[in-house]
Amino acid sequence: MNLLPVAGPRATWVVLWREIRRLPVLSVLAAVAITGASAAGLVAPWALGQLIDKISEGDRSAIVRVVVMIGIAAVLSGVLTAVGVTLVARVGETVLARIREKVLDRVLQLPAPVLEKVRTGDLLSRVGDDVASVASALTEVGPSVLGAALTIVLTVGGMFALDWRLGLAGLLAVPMYLLALRWYLRRSAPYYKQERVALGERSEAIIASLRGSATVRAYQLEDRQLEKIRETSGTARDISITVFRLFSFFSARINHAEFTGLTAILVTGFFLVRADAVTVGAVTAAALYFHRLFNPVNVVLMEFDQIQTAAAGMSRLAGVLEIEPTPEPADSLDPADASLELESIGHSYDGPEVVAGVSLRFEPGERVALVGASGAGKTTLAAIAAGVLAPTVGTVKLGGVDIRDLGEDRTRAQVALLSQEVHVFSGPLVEDVRLARPAATADEVEAALDRVGALAWVRALPDGLDTVVGENGHQLTGAQAQQLAFARLVLADPPVAVLDEATAEAGSAGARELERASAAATLGRTTLVVAHRLTQAEQADRIVVLDHGRVVESGTHAALLAAGGRYAQLWRSWTGTSTPDRPGGRTTPANVST
Repeated sequence: MNLLPVAGPRATWVVLWREIRRLPVLSVLAAVAITGASAAGLVAPWALGQLIDKISEGDRSAIVRVVVMIGIAAVLSGVLTAVGVTLVARVGETVLARIREKVLDRVLQLPAPVLEKVRTGDLLSRVGDDVASVASALTEVGPSVLGAALTIVLTVGGMFALDWRLGLAGLLAVPMYLLALRWYLRRSAPYYKQERVALGERSEAIIASLRGSATVRAYQLEDRQLEKIRETSGTARDISITVFRLFSFFSARINHAEFTGLTAILVTGFFLVRADAVTVGAVTAAALYFHRLFNPVNVVLMEFDQIQTAAAGMSRLAGVLEIEPTPEPADSLDPADASLELESIGHSYDGPEVVAGVSLRFEPGERVALVGASGAGKTTLAAIAAGVLAPTVGTVKLGGVDIRDLGEDRTRAQVALLSQEVHVFSGPLVEDVRLARPAATADEVEAALDRVGALAWVRALPDGLDTVVGENGHQLTGAQAQQLAFARLVLADPPVAVLDEATAEAGSAGARELERASAAATLGRTTLVVAHRLTQAEQADRIVVLDHGRVVESGTHAALLAAGGRYAQLWRSWTGTSTPDRPGGRTTPANVST
C-alpha cells in the first residue's frame, strides 16, 4: 500500500494564499481590524510614561486625562480585537472548507487503480486529523498569532520612536529569540511529519480491525490486532513526548532572551537618564513596551507547536491537490456496440499473477456468469472488465475501442460496476437513487424502483420516496440497499453492467427476490455476473469457470454439467447432489464460496 504525496513548503503556501486571495475584501477588513487593535494597545504604555513625566513636573491634573485615554484605548482595542478575530476565523473557515472540498474532489477523481493502492488510514487521517489541525490553526491560532505579530512590529516601532538607543537595547533579545527558534525548528520539524504519518498508521490499524472484526473474532486474532494498535499508538505517543521535551527546552531559552532584553533596556535607560538624554517616563514606557512584548512573542514562538502541526497537515492536504488528474483523451472513437472484449489479460498485486492469459468476448446483450472457488481471481477480473482496475498486461475493449482511449469518464458512462458493498447515503431516498442521474424525475425514479421490485416497500415507508435513509434516518436491510443499487443502475442505463456478487448480502430469504431484481435491471445489457450462488450461473447465457486465474471452462449450464469438469464439481458441492446430470434434484445448498 502507498502513501499519498506530501507537498513542499512553497507549494503548500501557494495553495493557501490562492484561497485567501479569493476573499480580498474580507481578508483586508480582518487585517485592518487586527492592526487597529494592536495599535490601540500601544497607547497605555506611552500614556503611563507621559503620566510619570507630568507628575514629575507637578502636573497632577494629567492623571484624569491619562486614565480616560487608557480607558478609551482599551475599549477600542477590545472591540477591534473581537471584530478582527471574528473576521479572521471566517476567512480561515471559508478557506479551509474550500481546500477540503478540493481535496475530497481530487480524491474522488483519482483513478481506481491509484485508490486501490492508497492506505485507507492515510486518506482518512488527511481529511480528518489534518483538516482538524489546520482548522484549529486558521480559526484559533491564526488570529492570535497574526495579532501578536502585528503587536511585535508596532511595539518595536514605538520603542524606536521613544529613543533609537532604547530600541536597539531591546533588539539585543532578537538574536537569542531567533537562535532558540532555529534550535527548536531544526530538531522538532521532522518529528511533526513523523507524527502525522504515525497517526495515519494508527488509523489504518484501527480501521482494519473494525472492518475485519468478524474475521478477527473467527480466528481469535483479537490480541494480535490489539497489539498492533498498541504499537502504532505507542509510536505516536513517543513522538509527541519527544516534541514536548524539546518544547520545554525551547521555553527556557525564550525566558533567557526576555531577561536579556529587559535588562538591556533598564541599564541603557539608566545611563541615558543620568545624561539627561531621555526622561524617566520615556525609559518607563520603553520598559513597559518591551514587557508588553512578552505575551505576543511567547504566542508566536509557543504556538509554533500548533503551527508546525498545522503546516504538516496542510502540506499533506496540498500534496493531494498536487496529484495531476488523469487527462481525458481529446478525441476518441465511439464504441460500435455494447460488446466487451478481454484480450490476453494478466494481473498481479506486487506478487504472483492472480489472473493470467484470460481472453474473453461478451456479445451485446449477452449475460455471462463468472464462477470459481474463492481466490480464483473472479473479483480482479470483474474489476478489470469494468475498467476500475488496469491490468498488468492485456487490453480491454468496449465496442472495439480500447477503454484507455475512451478515458475514465466515458468508460464509467458505458460500464457500471455493482458489488456486494453497497452504501446508502444519508438523505431522502429519492435523492439516493437519483445519484445515478441527478436530472431524473420522481416518476423516473419510481419506474426504476418498480422495475427492480422495490416500489412496494418504498411506498410503505413513513414518507415514501422522501423518507430519510442512511445513518441518520430509516435503516434499510441489506437486500433493500441492494435493490436501491439496482434502481440506480436502471437510471444510469449503461450498455454494460458488471455485477460482483451483487446479491450476496441478501441471505437465503431474499436471494430469489434480488436475483429477479438483478435480471430486471440488466435486461438488454451486456452483463458479467460474478456468481455468488450457482443459481445465478444457471440462468446465464454462458458460464465461464475460473481456476487459479485462468479460464478452464466455458459453456452453457447444461453443457458444463454434461462435461463433468470443474463446474460440475462446484455444482455438486453447491446443491449436495451426487450426480451432475440431475440439477432438479438438489437438496439444501452446501456452504461453498464461488
